[in-house]
Amino acid sequence: MKAMVLKKICDLKENKHPLECVNLPEPVPGEKELLVKVSACGVCHTELDEIEGRTPPLHFPVVLGHQIIGRVEKVGSHIHTFNPGDRVGIAWIYSACGKCEFCLSEQENLCPEFRATGRDANGGYAQYMTVLEDFAYPIPEMFSDAEAAPLLCAGAIGYRSLRLTGIKDGQNLGLTGFGASAHLVLKMTRHKYPNSKVFVFARSAKEQAFAKELGAVWAGDTEEESPEKLDCIIDTTPVWKPVVEALKNLECGGRLVINAIRKEDVDKNYLLNLEYPAYLWLEKEIKSVANVERRDVREFLELAAEIPITPEVQEFALEEANQALVELKERKIRGAKVLRIV
Repeated sequence: MKAMVLKKICDLKENKHPLECVNLPEPVPGEKELLVKVSACGVCHTELDEIEGRTPPLHFPVVLGHQIIGRVEKVGSHIHTFNPGDRVGIAWIYSACGKCEFCLSEQENLCPEFRATGRDANGGYAQYMTVLEDFAYPIPEMFSDAEAAPLLCAGAIGYRSLRLTGIKDGQNLGLTGFGASAHLVLKMTRHKYPNSKVFVFARSAKEQAFAKELGAVWAGDTEEESPEKLDCIIDTTPVWKPVVEALKNLECGGRLVINAIRKEDVDKNYLLNLEYPAYLWLEKEIKSVANVERRDVREFLELAAEIPITPEVQEFALEEANQALVELKERKIRGAKVLRIV
């Protein structure tokens, strides 16, 4: 089968072709696994973190990708839910132990044996992959493959982030950064919290205009002050400056949720601008998001079909994965990038 593989950690600024197109043996499903023929796979900033070593894969070579849509090709001998031909999705959570205190308390995203798709196990930048039956999801028919792919991470992690803000209808929400996840958060916020106003901070004029197209009441630069204080803010950026700047716009007792698996060090010194009285005092909170649970994926897919949410997507061929990744690194973003696999 054809696959785009990562063979070593590298700097995308120096190496704009980190993935190599190779032929790999078609994987064989275990007794509780599905063999999935991949049709689409979303491109996520987490892949940049893997390539550049901030969240390194367990082994090399590895097939990246964790926003996967495909059809079941074969099933193992102990499969009860899916049949060949069924369309399924596969997300970042590849597996968890199911026995630890976190798994037993509906916090499987914190499981010490958490395994990530496309990092700890081969993912969707390939024509085929295997997955445990319990970690695959039926996909609503209303979505095309390309539209469904970003829902599995950008959508699901955005849904978890919104849930962790504790927002109530009528409260103000801020979004820092406006890529694949944030544009879906805006759409779900307008549905779930129709009386809440959304304020967007983005350094690109195109991203600001896109946010307003989707219903943001205000969009400005990262350093600008919002016209109103914000009850909660979700940061979807890979850097530190937006975190510091967001805190000054947060209302007393407000919460900033950081939706990023890793932060880059490029502007880490900006944290020195953080002044306790202005940025953190008066019971402001900072909360991180760690992975997703299966519950997040299931609930968000239901919500996306109910609204409905249709992601803005830009499609690339599998062989163009390097181009998509470099554009993501350079913040050339409108919606979500998706690979077509044929």
